[in-house]
Amino acid sequence: MNKHFDLNDDRVVVVIGSGAGGGTLSAELTAQGIDVVCLEAGATPLLEQNVPAVYGRTRWSDPRTVEGDLNPDMPVMIAKAVGGTTVFWTAVTLRRQPHDFRSLTTYGALPGTSLIDWPLDYDTLAPFYAEAEQRMGASGLHGKPDVPDHNNGEVLKIGARRRGYKHVSNGHLSVNTVPHDGRPQCRQMGFCTGGCVIGAKWTSLQAEIPRAQATGHFELREQAQVVTIEHDAGGRVTGVVYVDAKGERQRQRARAVCVAANGIETPRLLLMSQSGRFPHGLANDAGQVGRHWMTDLLGRVIALMPGPVHNYRGTTNTGLVADDIRHDPSRGFAGGFLYVSRGIHLPVWPNEWSPGEWGADYAKIMEQYPNMASAAVIGEDMPVADNRITLAAEVKDAHGMPVAHLTKRYHANDLALMDHALKNGEEIYRAVGAQQVYTSMSRTVIHNLGTCRQSRDPADGVCDAFGRTHDVPNLFISDGSQFSTSAAVPPTLTIVTLAIRQARHLAGQLKANAL
Repeated sequence: MNKHFDLNDDRVVVVIGSGAGGGTLSAELTAQGIDVVCLEAGATPLLEQNVPAVYGRTRWSDPRTVEGDLNPDMPVMIAKAVGGTTVFWTAVTLRRQPHDFRSLTTYGALPGTSLIDWPLDYDTLAPFYAEAEQRMGASGLHGKPDVPDHNNGEVLKIGARRRGYKHVSNGHLSVNTVPHDGRPQCRQMGFCTGGCVIGAKWTSLQAEIPRAQATGHFELREQAQVVTIEHDAGGRVTGVVYVDAKGERQRQRARAVCVAANGIETPRLLLMSQSGRFPHGLANDAGQVGRHWMTDLLGRVIALMPGPVHNYRGTTNTGLVADDIRHDPSRGFAGGFLYVSRGIHLPVWPNEWSPGEWGADYAKIMEQYPNMASAAVIGEDMPVADNRITLAAEVKDAHGMPVAHLTKRYHANDLALMDHALKNGEEIYRAVGAQQVYTSMSRTVIHNLGTCRQSRDPADGVCDAFGRTHDVPNLFISDGSQFSTSAAVPPTLTIVTLAIRQARHLAGQLKANAL
């Protein structure tokens, strides 16, 4: 049931965004009797097994300006839809390693980076990780079977074992291998990134939003794009102004505000919420909002095999090679990376990778599509203070607000890591008989992290270990923006884990009238 709250009801918590962070936070807060208004800029997507159609309907298509190394035509891939980017995530569900929370201590002060240690550690998050895995139905964990084997994953795993890799498996995916949480078992239809039409894949759209609605303490407002967060003379947030589906501006009062709009839109919103008290943007006294933007490095290894693979069939990610997630400076770089099998969805493939120029040679390669095997490389991206989100000077969105300006230049460590990973990835496929192997580093971003990061010292970041901003006591960061550093594994499980922990803390504070 979608409850309705009055615009002047200042008892509610406003959650901005309905993805992994916002959806989970909403479900957890409402389960504890906290009234929540969730404002989502997009609409509920119509899911179907049509990848480009779903991308077209859900992708955040507002203009952005770009500076640096990214693809200027499609620099980032995030959703503007109920459920956020979980609608088309690949469902890889892996924990960060203990050293990932001690990056500065582990790697040292790498020149040109802005590394810090997190203000929390792995042991603090471990019980919340377990709860998140169970909630999301992670395969191969807590009594859930592994996802089934498929050709694309088997090619990667066989090649890796022949090359001497030890940590080779089907990984852990938030895809139901048995019925779970009222959602069915996966039917192996493939094209998971197009949205799961039956709900076997965990998404905020199909799991967390319905969970919140069932409590009677939740209202979802679709097509409600927040343009500013307001505060009182004492610097406490009092509510938000948003543009509704009719294009009219509305003001929702709030007891607390939690921003989970993705690592690009979250800092953009804080920067747009400047005032006399916060002349450089809300919660930005230290000038840290928007800085240290990390994207997770993304590479692609595509092999032409002697016979058919049909990489698009079945669950998208069915093979995982995790030997390299460790930190081993003898390789010539800090941090680690992961190989994970990934199907090739032809209509959106050129946005990620293209083997040279268009033309006859490209057509010959494409004719061999059934014989292609493919893996993604996900690598740790180093934080750099000047890799950041700012406001564009001239370009405006449909509501007259400045769009995000993205500045991203890869650090030497990033390039060394990816070069190593792609060369070894080619050897994996050569070991299993690949006739040709194509490798590339993507210039389109899939994860956006660190732009409102956690820090012990307010001078180093935007929020504390619970995501509470250093400058504003009732304003919280609830998405990947709060990550202090990147890692060699995807961020979604950690976003959900942090959201569960944040919700418990925030609910306790609200019930004790401590905010």
